[in-house]
Amino acid sequence: MTNKKFAMEHDKKIALVAHDNKKRDLVEWAKYNRDLLAHHKVYATGTTGQILERELGFEIAKLQSGPLGGDQQIGAKIADQEIDFLIFFWDPLEPQPHDPDVKALLRMAVVWNIPIACNRASADFMISSPLMDGEYDRLVPDYEGYRTRKIAKSKGQAKAEESFPKAGYNISTDLIIVQMTLER
Repeated sequence: MTNKKFAMEHDKKIALVAHDNKKRDLVEWAKYNRDLLAHHKVYATGTTGQILERELGFEIAKLQSGPLGGDQQIGAKIADQEIDFLIFFWDPLEPQPHDPDVKALLRMAVVWNIPIACNRASADFMISSPLMDGEYDRLVPDYEGYRTRKIAKSKGQAKAEESFPKAGYNISTDLIIVQMTLER
């Protein structure tokens, strides 16, 4: 598969997300890195965004709370190239009611090859990288072949075509079209 380049500009678009038991850690990290974060566009889910905005003193683009769709909103922004990287302090010891959304968010970050930090140490390494203050071309697989791939027929569809080949039936991938041929 070939790759496409997506340019990350000097000012990055950063998503900050934290589970309830990790919000304090994320806020402490963000306060320590306030000056670095201030010249970037920062997004956050729900309550995390409200706390960060109050503590950091600059505007945070606030989305829904994670369990109310915020994780999915962040994932959609990643897919639309509106977020350059994700800092997500998630709690590995506490089950979350929206675990499928969390997994989907992390999956989007991997699919679109954006950097992910899931704890303070990885967030420290990311934010202090020399790549933070410059442009960067992120390589992303070219998914055009995947989008335009031929879809295999289902077993039921193939069986129907086997059963009725001479009866004048034409089975479409989306619906069955019955063609009747009248012999005169």
